[in-house]
Amino acid sequence: MTKAARTIRKIAGDTPIQAALILGSGLSALGDELRDRIAIPYSELKGFPGGGVSGHGRDFLIGTLGGKRVAVLTGREHYYEHGNAAAMRPALETLVELGVQTLLLTNSAGSLDPENGPGNLMLIADHINYAGMNPLIGEPTDRRFVNMVDAYDPKLRRKSLEIAHAFGIALKEGVYLWYSGPSFETVAEIRMAIRLGANAVGMSTAPEVILARMLGLRVWACSSITNMGAGLSDERISHEHTKTMAVRGAEKLKRLIPALVEAL
Repeated sequence: MTKAARTIRKIAGDTPIQAALILGSGLSALGDELRDRIAIPYSELKGFPGGGVSGHGRDFLIGTLGGKRVAVLTGREHYYEHGNAAAMRPALETLVELGVQTLLLTNSAGSLDPENGPGNLMLIADHINYAGMNPLIGEPTDRRFVNMVDAYDPKLRRKSLEIAHAFGIALKEGVYLWYSGPSFETVAEIRMAIRLGANAVGMSTAPEVILARMLGLRVWACSSITNMGAGLSDERISHEHTKTMAVRGAEKLKRLIPALVEAL
């Protein structure tokens, strides 16, 4: 068992955790939805993200959501921070040791769809690894040959679409393109992404999905749309703008995610 898993069990007990949620930029307030919450700083957990990006939390939370015992990672480490696509592997391996079977991921993203603008959500149906890096590079075993068909669990996607419809939340499915960052995309790169079939673009999530599938986790992911891609509107794209606009999507995720967890 990892040192981080032992620390978490010592503090929070050894009751299995059924699902885990990793939060994106501007979305850390979703952790406030937990009841009976226990917070452990990442700094106390070996292998968990260090440093950080503004708009991301730095706590590991355990509590009750949707009637289930869940863990929430209030922030993630990105490839662009240290050039390590596998930065989240120790945290994900710890989640598996704690009994997690389902991983829910959120991020903030730029939309390439004029009908799905800022403030809306996009349910991720698939991704394009435009960054070209892979968190399984260097994995010495045959586990590295991960089947990525239906990596974003079809049953979880269908259920979340049903829940969104019942709640009156607009939720479109789409393809997420992972761009390494940290600079935003150029206008030409956005035109290319559209031609490749992407519906949104962002700087995270895809590495965690690849790792999670290798570890046998069911995966669900959703983007909070914070802006249109470069050249698609008159917005001035910035990280501050991303954090501000993510709040709109967070309000919808606060309704959608607990109901989805309850249905697991």
